[in-house]
Amino acid sequence: MVARVARHLLGAALLLSSPLAATVAASDAAADAASFADASETVALPGLRLEAGSVARQLIVAVGRGVEVDGEALAGVTALNGSVSVTGTVRGDVTVLGGDLILAPTAVLEGDALVLGGRLVAAGGSRLSGRAVAYPTVSRAWLTLLEGPSLGLGATSPLVLGAKLGLVAAWLALTLLLFASAGRPLVRTSEEVRHEPLRCFAAGLVGLATIVLSALFLSAFLPTLLGVPLLVLVALFALVLKFWGMVAIFHSFGRFCATRIARRRIVQLHAAVLGLSLLGLIKLVPMVGVWVWTAATLIGMGVTLRSKFGRFEPWFESDNSVLA
Repeated sequence: MVARVARHLLGAALLLSSPLAATVAASDAAADAASFADASETVALPGLRLEAGSVARQLIVAVGRGVEVDGEALAGVTALNGSVSVTGTVRGDVTVLGGDLILAPTAVLEGDALVLGGRLVAAGGSRLSGRAVAYPTVSRAWLTLLEGPSLGLGATSPLVLGAKLGLVAAWLALTLLLFASAGRPLVRTSEEVRHEPLRCFAAGLVGLATIVLSALFLSAFLPTLLGVPLLVLVALFALVLKFWGMVAIFHSFGRFCATRIARRRIVQLHAAVLGLSLLGLIKLVPMVGVWVWTAATLIGMGVTLRSKFGRFEPWFESDNSVLA
């Protein structure tokens, strides 16, 4: 049980860092021929195929389909949401997201092998000169959103841009919904962000650490019938904190840009939409957008906890400490 929780925590760290992080433990690259045969039968590999005797001098990139390398690839192979089968030679690295990497007995891989969201199956006789990293439980969607530009997909790739713009559209719908139902508490939460951003960030760090430790405790020490429902409640609480806090961040950031930079007064809802639009543009910047939104998430969770969802009331009746 503890091992499963540790794998989940490692997956969360991977989502906030590069997939080539040195903290990922190397997996064993050798497997027997029977495992290779089973994997070959169960994994469909339509898409790109480098025939035997052929040479590819440029990086091979496949999105949503598999790659078969029977010839020689000089620059490496990358597959997103597809599997890679190697019976020939790859001089560079092989990166597979959301699929399996299968090395036949005749395969030669001189670079590193990185498999996230899939398996690495190496038959007896295959040669792997570099490091081998396999982590099968990473979400494919998040890999696409966070690490697409580093996998041969450009920052303006339709796949990456479309996914991020879709998230921005979802945030816009949530912003409209929350302002229509709880506009005043959201504005009060936003004001707390402007007044105490560093304290909100610290509160967010403490809150996130508490949530992670609570999930660890529930997974490790409670029986499944009791621990799973409590884990669901903890996850839902974390999501509510994030949703409410991020909308407050949108409003605070938009209002700051309108009043301090443009020197104009702005309607509350317009300020939230402006802040979302600006942060959405920042999100499109590779890696920078990830860190900015991560910091915004921590501040949002912290301000939600500090302001009690904008009500500034004690959590319990016996709690007499109310934020001024």
